[in-house]
Amino acid sequence: MNRDETSTEADGFADRLVGADADGEDQAVEAALRPKTLGEFVGQERVREQLDLVLRAARARGATADHVLLSGAPGLGKTTLSMIIAAEMGAPIRITSGPAIQHAGDLAAILSSLQEGEVLFLDEIHRMSRPAEEMLYMAMEDFRVDVIVGKGPGATAIPLELPPFTLVGATTRAGLLPPPLRDRFGFTGHMEFYEPGELRRVVHRSADLLDVEIDPDGAAEIAGRSRGTPRIANRLLRRVRDYAQVKADGRIDAAIASAALDVYEVDTRGLDRLDRAVLKALLKLFGGGPVGLSTLAVAVGEERETVEEVAEPFLVREGLLARTPRGRIATPAAWTHLGLVPPQAQAPGAGQGGLFGT
Repeated sequence: MNRDETSTEADGFADRLVGADADGEDQAVEAALRPKTLGEFVGQERVREQLDLVLRAARARGATADHVLLSGAPGLGKTTLSMIIAAEMGAPIRITSGPAIQHAGDLAAILSSLQEGEVLFLDEIHRMSRPAEEMLYMAMEDFRVDVIVGKGPGATAIPLELPPFTLVGATTRAGLLPPPLRDRFGFTGHMEFYEPGELRRVVHRSADLLDVEIDPDGAAEIAGRSRGTPRIANRLLRRVRDYAQVKADGRIDAAIASAALDVYEVDTRGLDRLDRAVLKALLKLFGGGPVGLSTLAVAVGEERETVEEVAEPFLVREGLLARTPRGRIATPAAWTHLGLVPPQAQAPGAGQGGLFGT
């Protein structure tokens, strides 16, 4: 299985409350919550400023904008920015994804139907097939593709001129993009995880749109457990809203937000049941490690891929777990977070008596 393909086991956790991937409900709600302009977009200050210059210059020249590559973790706003690019340029947008383009003919059909100035958003662009990728090189640079008719010695390449368009590529794994493709993008922006203050603004904005009454402390409580990701913040806000409507008067403050997220097993650092299970096994069963991934997965009762791809990335980013050549080890922060005391280091010379030691 390719590393960029999600495993079956990991799919079982795709609907985690703190998962960054969007399910059907998220996609429906996000459509209503998405900002429509760069001015409304919260966070990503550097990318937003740079992108604003690119779009303003293109409009001043009366030309289509340069091709744009956006990289970063899921849920940080890549799709939203692609829609904003189209809105700022006054152009329609067409949305597709790399896995949906498995043949060069699939891409040729999309490109040949584009209008002049249209924005083509290609999500997970690193998962596009190699033949389609090679066709995209010429389309991006020369606005032309060669359509192959026939097979074998009698095959003929028919050049097809394309109207100028803007490709917006999004990827969660920029390192998997071949250099020739990366070099054809005029602007590359890397999306960073959000700071708590930025997420508080996201929560307040979403609460206003959802007609939810929330105070600053309630917004801060939700933001602090959102793993630096707006999509997770919006999802937690909806679950806290449900709790407030059933258990309280509908208004969200810090106490209500904390109680609601405790019910959903999301702790103060954004860890959920799976994350804590991995840490507890590492600390209580193996003394903080090092321990092999397969052994740790068995101890947790999950598949190896689930632990490695679903739980570990956030734990490593939070500085709670480290990957070493000898195996996984817990950091001092992990012991502190779970309220456990690490085993004391052996005194100098202890246990080193050798074969004939006393």
